[in-house]
Amino acid sequence: MSAPARSRHALALRLLPLLDLTSLGEDDTPARIEALCASARSCRVLPAALCVYPEHVTTARRALHGTAMRVATVVNFPDGGSDPDRVARETRRALAAGADEIDLGLPWRSLPAGRPAEAEAVVRACREACGPETTLKLILEAGQLHTPALVNEACRIGLACGVDFLKTSTGKAQVGATPEAAALMLAAIAGGGGRCGFKAAGGIRTLDEAAVYLDLAESRMGADWIDPVHFRIGASALYAQLLAALDEPHGTAARPT
Repeated sequence: MSAPARSRHALALRLLPLLDLTSLGEDDTPARIEALCASARSCRVLPAALCVYPEHVTTARRALHGTAMRVATVVNFPDGGSDPDRVARETRRALAAGADEIDLGLPWRSLPAGRPAEAEAVVRACREACGPETTLKLILEAGQLHTPALVNEACRIGLACGVDFLKTSTGKAQVGATPEAAALMLAAIAGGGGRCGFKAAGGIRTLDEAAVYLDLAESRMGADWIDPVHFRIGASALYAQLLAALDEPHGTAARPT
């Protein structure tokens, strides 16, 4: 974290409206989603969105009714298949159920196999199904792309297809978000004029870890760029830390990293 150290309270206040509160458990129930929505509604600052599996979109939409919090869901997730027609169908069903935002798994295996057009076809199909009004986040699964060239190729595809965010990881792979991949992604976003946003997700559990990505983005893109339209943190465990930090005295310093 950049010096001087910020208070945990101030950091939590900054991060909470940038949070994609996430519940992507295979055993999630409607009751669990409703409880998470009730917790979010009680916050002094609302998270940006709640990200759930498609079968829970309707529950989340109903439970968050009357708030500005958006409902996000995942398609082609977590496996990142290469069938554009299937991805388009998944996307249309999710939007019909009430999703505001789509987090799309990139067919990342196509890149080391030398088939980038295969991956690009999936992203274009999803972008077309979303239309211009739906926020589309492309999950690169960057931890599985083991060279900077492959990460850069994934970024190129996303930017060429007009996605709204480049996202690090599904959170289901062995390697999630890393600062190294984030730096490459932010450089690509900056090179594209900064219109596309950045979402860090996958293994981010503490304020210190989240601050690394916040500082990376701010140093590259500037403080004014950091808003829910351009920067998100996707996490589940981090949420409890944010709430705890909001209850701490305002002067409590965050531990430097």
